[in-house]
Amino acid sequence: MAIYVAVALVAAVWSRAGRSTDMTDYFLGGRRMGGFVSAMSYSATTYSAFMMIGLAGLTYAGGVGALGFELLYLCGVTLVLVFGPRFWRVGKTYGYVTPTEMIGHRYGSQAAGTTTALASFVFLLPYAAVQLAGVGYLLSGMTGGAISFTAGTLVALVLAVAFAMIAGLRSVAWTDSLQSAVMMISATLVVIVVISQLGGVGNFFDSLSSDHPGALTVPGTGFFTVSTFVALTLPWIFFSISNPQVSQRLFTPGSMRDLRRMLIGFLIFGFIYTFVAVFWGFAALLEFPELDAADSATPTLLASDLVPTPLAIIVMIGVLAACVSTIDSIMLTLSSMISRDVVGARGSTSEKAQLMVGKLVIPVIGVLAYWFAHLQLDLIAVLSVSASAGLLVMVPPIIGAFFWKRGTAAGVISSVLVAGTLVLILEFSQVSLLGQGSGVWGLTVAVAVFVVVSLATSAPRERAAEFISASRRRRSS
Repeated sequence: MAIYVAVALVAAVWSRAGRSTDMTDYFLGGRRMGGFVSAMSYSATTYSAFMMIGLAGLTYAGGVGALGFELLYLCGVTLVLVFGPRFWRVGKTYGYVTPTEMIGHRYGSQAAGTTTALASFVFLLPYAAVQLAGVGYLLSGMTGGAISFTAGTLVALVLAVAFAMIAGLRSVAWTDSLQSAVMMISATLVVIVVISQLGGVGNFFDSLSSDHPGALTVPGTGFFTVSTFVALTLPWIFFSISNPQVSQRLFTPGSMRDLRRMLIGFLIFGFIYTFVAVFWGFAALLEFPELDAADSATPTLLASDLVPTPLAIIVMIGVLAACVSTIDSIMLTLSSMISRDVVGARGSTSEKAQLMVGKLVIPVIGVLAYWFAHLQLDLIAVLSVSASAGLLVMVPPIIGAFFWKRGTAAGVISSVLVAGTLVLILEFSQVSLLGQGSGVWGLTVAVAVFVVVSLATSAPRERAAEFISASRRRRSS
């Protein structure tokens, strides 16, 4: 761990290219990020500990349906083919720093930008807290309590805050690149070693088909139903545009060519990483078919004789890296939205003052996430599940911004408030209306309210036409 921390901090410091003097330089890397670094950072930001723990556990519990669930997410990333160039073009044209600033400007309302920024804060902060908690339990469990839960969460918190503050996006991107390499190499090595220990690929699948035939069939062992599959999949399909810490990265590439390289690199990384996580889940199912909790599949597998201790430690570092890479990106994005779209919404706050506020907010967000991580687990679980579903309410305003001139600020504000509140109520009450998940209802209500209210109110047609034209205008790469 000490070696990992030292190397990652060196990478963060090395990424500094002078002192950041404005919001664009600090939060977007000056819009000059190369294709390779962007791809690795995008991958590390997107794939948190959910993959090696959550997806492996989902495979353990539900079989091959988990693979379909995650592959549909990769299909959803093709939305970047449509929205990526548009985000990039309007970002260059208007100088946007955050996706919520883009929404506020497009709909001609600072209130729309502030509302979407605060909604993102509500849903993303608990998600960052869950990442911290994941590190705490991982380090505590794998060291037999030698590293306590509190110490583990503090390690992740200090690293995430340091990476975010040293040089803004540059340090986050460079450390993400290092962390994504650790994630991929360590996880792939475990799969190779475990399958080898189990007699090779042929014996691996023969054993699965004979001992657990339901794991390789659709719909599987009974975990997945149509409503469950839709509820899990829908937020992932729109993840690339609904989650601001991900969509903000579409402003950062230096050219359209770099944007294409970022997308291709991410798709390759995600495809390999998905199959690696699924193989982990299947391996745990073969060796430990009677686990009480599916999410314990990965820790149990790593603690077994199938995985050499040095490799298990490297994987532990890889999962830690996955968590930290997600936390620091969320911190950076939330701080930029608070400083730009909440504090800066008054119009009298200078660029320098906004940047200072953004830097000061980063550790505050970290402390809040740390506090959330130490609350009761059932509350954290509810909030983490509601995060992806809640962020679906951002989808109608974003799609409308680029394709519907009739959309209005009133439609944005009302849809986000009404649908976001509905998602929180459904998640906290654990009510399933007509057997469908909160995300399904949240997106449905958001679309309906956005369209109806927009049609009933006036829209700045000239602003809309200018924005849409700028999003389609070809710029030199």
